[in-house]
Amino acid sequence: MLALYCVTAWADTSRLEVLDDHGNVLVTLPMPEGERWCLEWNHSVTGIRVQDCYRHDQGKMVLERSHQPDFAAGLGHVPGRGRQVSDGQGGYWIEDIDEPVPGNRYRLRVGSARVDHRLLHEGRRTSLSELAAGERVTIHLRTPDSTP
Repeated sequence: MLALYCVTAWADTSRLEVLDDHGNVLVTLPMPEGERWCLEWNHSVTGIRVQDCYRHDQGKMVLERSHQPDFAAGLGHVPGRGRQVSDGQGGYWIEDIDEPVPGNRYRLRVGSARVDHRLLHEGRRTSLSELAAGERVTIHLRTPDSTP
């Protein structure tokens, strides 16, 4: 007996969007289930590079970990929120934060060229500061089930 199976390809149309205050899309990146990305910037006082890293986890934007090369103003590990581990270069990672971002989105006032907020994804850097320095943007994980 011959059994036939029909497989329908399901394309995950999830994407990470950066929107300006008027809802215009400044950046869109494909972001299927399990994909990871980081927001990186230069600390406004010390200039050190800081990263917050996220993943798409079952339709949710989840803050996974953060890299902080120093305990500069506004930085540091909060006990009970992930675990701090050495990066081997004098800084540290806060691992296992695993906090869902409410509504799969957050607001950011994009820094100047000196701060250079940028998205890191698949080895590429996209400078938000080149697109919207000084402006408020919304960073949003849009999934097939999300509302605009």
